[in-house]
Amino acid sequence: MTDTIDSVSEFDGRPPIVEISDIHGYLNDARSALLTIGDTDEHEPIITVDDSNTIHWADNDYVLVINGDVIDRGPDNKAALEVVLRLMSEAPDGRVQYHIGNHEMPILVPAVLSWRDTYSHAMAQSNRESFLNRVIEGEVTAAFEGYSYVYSHAGSNEIFDPEEINERLRAAAEELLDAIGEPHEAAIQEEIVEQYNRIFELGEGGGRGPSAGLCWLDFRHIEESAPLQIVGHSMHTSATRKGNVICGNVIRQNQRSQGGEGVVMETPGEIKFFHRNPDGSVGVEVI
Repeated sequence: MTDTIDSVSEFDGRPPIVEISDIHGYLNDARSALLTIGDTDEHEPIITVDDSNTIHWADNDYVLVINGDVIDRGPDNKAALEVVLRLMSEAPDGRVQYHIGNHEMPILVPAVLSWRDTYSHAMAQSNRESFLNRVIEGEVTAAFEGYSYVYSHAGSNEIFDPEEINERLRAAAEELLDAIGEPHEAAIQEEIVEQYNRIFELGEGGGRGPSAGLCWLDFRHIEESAPLQIVGHSMHTSATRKGNVICGNVIRQNQRSQGGEGVVMETPGEIKFFHRNPDGSVGVEVI
């Protein structure tokens, strides 16, 4: 297992943290959102795009949190996942944090969750095993501790420790990998979802309810007194604050209009939202 970096405090200096969530296979929008950083006069780019329109990690001092739900829904699911894995390979260790969301869960527990006509549903068994191994190796995690905010796909109303959560995710992945091909594999997957409910619990009503875990909790159930967090999962037209929690899921929502896609940046003492305007320019707001 590789050494997992669970906190920005493990890096030298004070790198800005950039968060993007819920790409959902909309690669063009994700590319546009990530380019907003470098399209300002104040900040260096986080990515570059070559002549073939391929995304690469730029020479920079950022931490990029890809906060779950890279796949399903959009037209470029395979390419979106390939971009994430490429950025992880090109960036220095730990500088790209890929978190599981509820749409990565079907890769781990297909007997529990399997949505027809989605990329996760059609994924080959060999690719599922490869993904589980990435979780075990610490390349895919569930949470990251920033300067003041903790990052996960859907968040929690209770304090949680990213290091502990990531350890539990790796343990779950090991059990799931060992269960492949076993006669009662489906039952084992159900047991693991229940055992590691802090991460995987769907919540009431088939999902997203108040008791849901870090992959599933709907933003409407986030309490204003919840710990400081930056999440995705629940769609908004722009980065939205509710008490101590900020939701940055703006990619899929913006398929309904031109522009709007963006990223959240945390630096010590400040949170900004960078978004693409309909005319192609970039707007920056302090949240």
